[in-house]
Amino acid sequence: MDRGLFRYHLGDLQTRILPGQHGYVAQLNIQRGKERRKPQEILSIQQEFNAKQFNFNKINPEEIIFEMIKGCEGGNENGQLHEPCRMVVLVNVSPLEFGHCLFVPDPSRCFPQVLTRFAIQASIESVLLSSDPGFRMGFNSLGAFASVNHLHLHGYYLNHELKIESVPSKVLVPEKGFYRMLDFPGGFLFYAESEQVEKVAGAICRVTDFLVSGNVAHNLFFTRGCPPCDRIQKEEDHRSRRGVRIVVWPRISCFGAKEESAFNVALCELAGHLPFKNQKDYDDTTEKAVKDIIQRYLLSDEEFDTLEQQLSRNFHDF
Repeated sequence: MDRGLFRYHLGDLQTRILPGQHGYVAQLNIQRGKERRKPQEILSIQQEFNAKQFNFNKINPEEIIFEMIKGCEGGNENGQLHEPCRMVVLVNVSPLEFGHCLFVPDPSRCFPQVLTRFAIQASIESVLLSSDPGFRMGFNSLGAFASVNHLHLHGYYLNHELKIESVPSKVLVPEKGFYRMLDFPGGFLFYAESEQVEKVAGAICRVTDFLVSGNVAHNLFFTRGCPPCDRIQKEEDHRSRRGVRIVVWPRISCFGAKEESAFNVALCELAGHLPFKNQKDYDDTTEKAVKDIIQRYLLSDEEFDTLEQQLSRNFHDF
């Protein structure tokens, strides 16, 4: 901040918990709404990378915090060993909360904003590596409020409990760890502890690949949480949050759509963290109003049920 890398001073954000069963965490962040980079024109979830547009190879090198390097096991199709996998961690110059950074898998490879298995696995591992249970990660696909078509994920700290860490779920394909989240805006749920990361990352990638192939926009959120269960969690499980919950929300695509005045519906809003753009909406909004806004961006119950059946069949056929 002192070196002038950010577009605005974040400071301590006004925060309140909205009354209601979802416990939405509302924060007032007017500057982000005004100062963040204008999103690129996106026409398709499968849009190719365009080197002429802004991308993370064009940033100020001072924005790089550090790099994460991991040797990838196994070989490629030619039997040669994989190159080490590289994740570059950058400051987000328009932060939504403390420590907001961007995780960019090997920027020089110029991947479009489509999740890879490495990006998913590295995100789960990053949450597990952090000693702070408030560290979260997330992903916006194209058509789901991603503003840059260059593969990246978000990481930040939020020291408030979110309901998605413990809400009940319904098992769909038990051998693949595939669940449907209950009592919260419709999303699919996965869960990983340290020894399951690689397997779970592969299952999530199968879902996101399916969504991309069907041109279905989506958001993901990675957070410490309880193991999936069909009822309210026991207090000891609730407190431990020893694993990572990963929620995948399929949603209606937004291409050049008018933004909401209160907040945009992307990864953190779907998870229950609401960065508001103006004081009036922050002061006046109710849980019902939030749910009404969010529902406009999600699939209908019928569409979600159809997608659930397709994904379940896809896992059984695999």
